[in-house]
Amino acid sequence: MRILYFYPENPLSFSQGNNSRALSLLHYFKNRNIDIDLVGEESKEFGQDSINELKSEDLIKHGYLLKKEKKSSNIVKYYLNYSFPKKFNSKFKDFDRTKFGYKEQFSKILKDNEYDIIIISYVYWSPLLDNVTKGTKTKWIVDTHDFLTSQFQDHKKFALDRYFKREINLMQKFDDVWVISNEEKYLFSQFVKSPVSLVTHGLPNNIETSSKTEKTIDLVYVASENFHNIKSANWFFKEAYPFLSSDIKITVVGKIGNHIPKFENVENLVFVKDLDEVYKKSKIAICPMLSGTGVKIKVIESLSHGIPVVCTERGVDGLLNKTNNGCLTTNDPSLFSDYINKLLNDAEFYKQNHLEVKKFFEDNFDIKKTYNVLDGIFKAN
Repeated sequence: MRILYFYPENPLSFSQGNNSRALSLLHYFKNRNIDIDLVGEESKEFGQDSINELKSEDLIKHGYLLKKEKKSSNIVKYYLNYSFPKKFNSKFKDFDRTKFGYKEQFSKILKDNEYDIIIISYVYWSPLLDNVTKGTKTKWIVDTHDFLTSQFQDHKKFALDRYFKREINLMQKFDDVWVISNEEKYLFSQFVKSPVSLVTHGLPNNIETSSKTEKTIDLVYVASENFHNIKSANWFFKEAYPFLSSDIKITVVGKIGNHIPKFENVENLVFVKDLDEVYKKSKIAICPMLSGTGVKIKVIESLSHGIPVVCTERGVDGLLNKTNNGCLTTNDPSLFSDYINKLLNDAEFYKQNHLEVKKFFEDNFDIKKTYNVLDGIFKAN
């Protein structure tokens, strides 16, 4: 079995939860001895060095990076194949992330190789297949990652009916639609004719190992610097942080640190090589999300280490249970800080939530369960 996996960003970058999901999927293929070729989008964070590293770790067999072609390289092709079609479909531009030359480069990869399965990450990258003739024995899969219509609702020309219809129509070309949460499975399965498969973000169980590590971090906050995270970080540090003791040691991991004022008790780590080592040393994690959709990967990562999570209501999006899951949930900044203080100062309360984390993770996100689902999809043994 040969699989082509398109994922635009660098799976080795731990700054975003979606990258962790992509890397986890690559590890599944490696574990099952399935040959994988990876296609990504060239950027400062994703170059040939990263492709070589993925190959050296036997996570992929071949790697390709799509590169934006210069307009001057072929003026006729630029206008006929890219500029005019883009303008004609301008009302749907949010659902097409391709740049000049991407579709042709992707088609060439498919012409030069034979694949049994093609996996496309995110619906807005499905136009990569516009110029591809689907083989009778080839299976197309889209890994949605998220409910994209909701992500676009703040755009000036947003129209719910038009956006949602477009998202569903793009899914219809695939033989299987992967979702990461039950909410999305319920929603999409009402409209998509193809099977909708729940493929959760499974992780190794690190709870026992983490419990043996000295906890030098009271509070860990992991996030990238997208719009939703910036808004959430501002809320936490302006509204909840003032209620916390200045003795609490807080570690912030990821580019969100670029948007946080300097505090004496806050350590900013824009990049870490091994995020697991940070989690192992942490007592509590926070996820103060105020907007955004889909499962919060950082919440699942925290649970995989047995760490109780203090979060807002958006933080438990996509979780099968909204209670009894090791997450303490509130949108009230005062109560948010109270939860943190109680976890740090009440050993019995901490133990109770830790046990809830352990049971919930093992029942829902242990990597063995996700592998069983993927085995059913790929008929792997």
